[in-house]
Amino acid sequence: MAKNRDTNEQYFAPLRRLGLAVLLLLLAGIFLIWRIDSPRVERFRMAVIDRVVPSMDWAMTPVTASIEMLHDLQSYARLVEQNQQLRNELQQMKAWKEAALQLEQENARLLDLNNMRLDPQLTKISGEVMADSGSPFRQSVLLNVGARDGIVDGWATMDGIGLVGRIAGVGARTSRVILLTDTNSRVPVTVQPSGQRAMIVGDNTAAPPLEFVENLDLVRPGDRVVSSGDGGVFPAGLLVGQVAQDRNGRMRVRLAADYERLKFLKVLRSQPAEAIASTGDIVSPLAPEGPMPLPEGATPATAAPAEGEPAPEARQ
Repeated sequence: MAKNRDTNEQYFAPLRRLGLAVLLLLLAGIFLIWRIDSPRVERFRMAVIDRVVPSMDWAMTPVTASIEMLHDLQSYARLVEQNQQLRNELQQMKAWKEAALQLEQENARLLDLNNMRLDPQLTKISGEVMADSGSPFRQSVLLNVGARDGIVDGWATMDGIGLVGRIAGVGARTSRVILLTDTNSRVPVTVQPSGQRAMIVGDNTAAPPLEFVENLDLVRPGDRVVSSGDGGVFPAGLLVGQVAQDRNGRMRVRLAADYERLKFLKVLRSQPAEAIASTGDIVSPLAPEGPMPLPEGATPATAAPAEGEPAPEARQ
């Protein structure tokens, strides 16, 4: 093994030295040719360039590709930055859009509150929903109006369309509203157009059942449900919703109020009815002065005598 290695070294060492010498001579010749200032040498250089340079395009391909790749990477970095800026702007636009939609919905609800037609005897005050204390066992909301605004327990509350609930707790600056869907809620209603009396019983669902209907056969899905005013808790004629039938055939009420987005509520100041002691209290102030008019076809002789006068037979 050692002899073979020595033989190879002795054989390749002169070849390496010869190759290195030829390479140095070639480089020196190229340098001299390139540096000699002579017309003939110049023509030779141009001939060599014309021969070699066009055929060296393949050698420039990696360099050109690398430069193009570098430009592409720079363009990609700019695109990533622009894409991030566009994403941020898109998020801002979404936030502005959401804010605009919320303002539009609030504006629509306020317009509904202003355009709503109620009994002229009912005065109202609008309040903003501060918090929703809904739970599986209790459904209510808090309003930012209270005793300082004249709120009284039992008053009805509505959104822009339908009945929402009643006041059940009043503080100095806030009040609590028990919703129609609460299990403690019982509202007497009238089903139109049949005029059937019934009661909405809250069961913590979005569509409370319709109970105690006078004649269930006269009630149809889609019938209008309004408050009846029985019991004096709610004023009569307030829209509650429409009759709907569930899968089990039970009649329920699809509430007209938008319970998913309760933002503003209207509290109806219902004035207590004036008690009437007797019929005379109404008739006597309106009785005309002077003698009572005679019935049709009656004569003074046949008319009843006034108080203190004798009857016609007695005068004869």
